[in-house]
Parts: sequence; structure tokens; C-alpha cells
Amino acid sequence: MHSRKARARRLNPFTALGPGLITGAADDDPSGIATYSQAGAQFGLQMLWTMVLTYPFMSVVQSICARIGRVTGKGLTENIRRIFPAWVVAIVVALVLLANTLNVAADLAAMGDSAQLVVGGNRHLLTIGFAVFSLALQVFVPYHRYVRYLKWLTLSLFAYVAVAFMVHVAWLEVLRHVLLPHFKLDKAAATLVVAVFGTTISPYLFFWQASEEVEEIRNHRDAHPLREKPNEGPRELARIDWDTWIGMGFSNAIAFFIILGTAVTLNAGGITNIQTAAQAASALRPLAGNFAFLLFALGIVSTGLLAVPVLAGSAAYALAEARGWKEGLEHKLLDAREFYSVIGFAILAGVALDFSPIDPIKALFWSAVLNGVAAVPLMVVIMLLVMRKSVMGKFTATKLQLILGWSATAIMSAVAAAMFAFR
Repeated sequence: MHSRKARARRLNPFTALGPGLITGAADDDPSGIATYSQAGAQFGLQMLWTMVLTYPFMSVVQSICARIGRVTGKGLTENIRRIFPAWVVAIVVALVLLANTLNVAADLAAMGDSAQLVVGGNRHLLTIGFAVFSLALQVFVPYHRYVRYLKWLTLSLFAYVAVAFMVHVAWLEVLRHVLLPHFKLDKAAATLVVAVFGTTISPYLFFWQASEEVEEIRNHRDAHPLREKPNEGPRELARIDWDTWIGMGFSNAIAFFIILGTAVTLNAGGITNIQTAAQAASALRPLAGNFAFLLFALGIVSTGLLAVPVLAGSAAYALAEARGWKEGLEHKLLDAREFYSVIGFAILAGVALDFSPIDPIKALFWSAVLNGVAAVPLMVVIMLLVMRKSVMGKFTATKLQLILGWSATAIMSAVAAAMFAFR
């Protein structure tokens, strides 16, 4: 009976959506919203092409990460530790911890800013409140219950689609900029493209989706690592592809509408210097009305509640796997103290940075740039992993995955190099 119910659950297109959908939605975190808003405000419609270009590449990279987790039953860091020297593992974990902590700080600050715009009050106290709530949810609510809340929070991102349809849009002009991109490649444009690519193809998403596939195995009695039960392969890999391509499509569609909405309002209104998501929301009010402002601001808070656990959780998975600690959101606090300590540290460090002299405006943008640069070596390591039969058995990457995965790595490398070339 249990087995039949599990099969029926997986055949349902909605219930089959899980790690991929949540990962895609978490990609549109407050830091990402700030970056996309800056792209729309500064360059108008000229950056819309990035969402079309990155879609197949981010989808295949995320599906590869999910594939590694499902095939091996281990997270990315644990697989990297088995194959690569200790110094490679140390660099990978350090990059993830640094980028994620900065990202958590930027997201929490943006949530506090946005909530203050809507309800008033002290921004720092609001930030602390969001941090404590997020931490408590991860520590005290089991993963199989927690994941349901994360899935429903993805609906909040439709606010950005609504904003775009509340103003006049010249759709033929939009189509022209998507199909025939034209912009001047200078230092500002190159840095922003790195930030857009970095917030779209982000290292923390690699670790999160692989680890959540491991959690799926732990939480379903009829699920196993594919190396142990190869007969489950066709069904599970099909589910992963559906989940990931839908999830990443959702992510990029939302990002597309954020760029579009800010382009036709802020850029068209002469407001081109947007540095934070909250600033973008505030600037929308006189141009698109109070309701558009409210949707934009509340969307920042909702997606922050979705993204902060993913950021802190992926950092905890990375370090715990590297150190051989017990890890997983299904464990109770005392059973995985080190794992939850990393989550707590990442969130509390984010709060501390909010009170520090570090400018949260710059932290938002540069966390995206850091993600773009850090993604390159991580993608190389991931591609080498998924090609190894000693790791993947007969479930190594397909030819299409290899072509798109290595192409994504090359594109990210070229974009990062272009940014440094213009410095």
C-alpha cells in the first residue's frame, strides 16, 4: 500500500515538484530582486536577454546537482571529499560559507527595510525578528513539514508578474530586446551581467538541491540512492528533470518580470540608480501606485523567508559533510548540534553584519557578484564529478548535460573575466 501511494504521489505533476521548485524560487531572493531591479532601472529592457540565455544552463547545472545527490545518496561536499584533495574541499566550503553569510546578511537587511516601508517600526528589530523566526523554523520544524511551507511561499513571487501587468508594456519592443540584445559592454554593464548571472546560477543552489534529494531519500521508505537501486533510475531522473526545469523556468520567469517591471517604470521615469530591493519598491509608489508598491515590498519579505533558510541550510550541509558531522533538517537539534550550529552562525552573522559599518546596499549587489565569481570553480568540480563512473556508476551525465554544463561553465568564466578586464 505504501509503495502504491508513493508511486501515485510521484506521478502527480504538482507533488513531483519539490527541491527544484523551492531551489528555483529561492534563487529570486532579496539580493536577486535588488540585482534584477538594478538591471531594469539602469539598462531598461536591454538586460532581458540574460533570463532567456541563462535558463537552459542553470536548469542543466541544477539537474546535474540533483542527479549527483539522488544517485549517490550523498551531498555535493561529501562526494567532492571522496574524489578531490583536501585543499579543494577547503576552498569549496570557504567559498560557500563566505558567499552565503554575506547573502544572508543582505537578504535579512532587505527584508527589514521592506517591512519598515509597509508597517513602520525599527528596521533592525524587524531584521532580528525575521532572523529568529527563520532560525526557529529550521531548528524546531521537521523537514517533511517545513518543505510544505517553502513550497507555498513560492506563490508570493507572482507579485512581480502582477506589477508588470499593472503598467503599460510595449510587448513588441520587449520581444525585440529579447531576440536582438544590444548594449554597450563597459565596466558597469560587465559587472552587472556578472551579478545577474551570479544571482541566477548561484553556488548555494548547487548544494541545496543535491542535499534535498538526499533528504527525499531519507524521508521515503521506498526511495533509495540510484547506485543501490538502478531500477528506480528512469522514474526518478524523469522526476528530477521535470522538477528542475519547471523550477528554474519559474525562477527565470519571475526574474524576467522584475527586470521588465522596473524597466518600464523606474527606467522610463528616469530613475536609474537603484541599489536595493526596498529602494526599488519605494520608487515604484509614485510611478505605478500604492498597490504595486505593496506587492513589490511584501514579495521581498516573502521570498526572503524562503531564501534565508536555503542559504543557511546549504552552508550547513557543505561544512557538515566536509567535517563528517551528522547533517539533515529532519534531525532533532541535539542529534545534529554541529549542523544546526552552522545554520545559527550563518543567520546570526548575517544579523551582526546588519549592525556593522558594512553598507547593506553594497552587500546586496556584491554578494551577487561574489556568487558569480565563486560559481566558476564550483561548476568545474561538479562537472568533473558527474562524469566519473566511480561516483555515478551508470548514471553519469548525458551527452546533452555535458554539452550544456560545460558551456555554462565557459560562459560564467568568460563573463567573470570580462568584468575583471574592464577594471
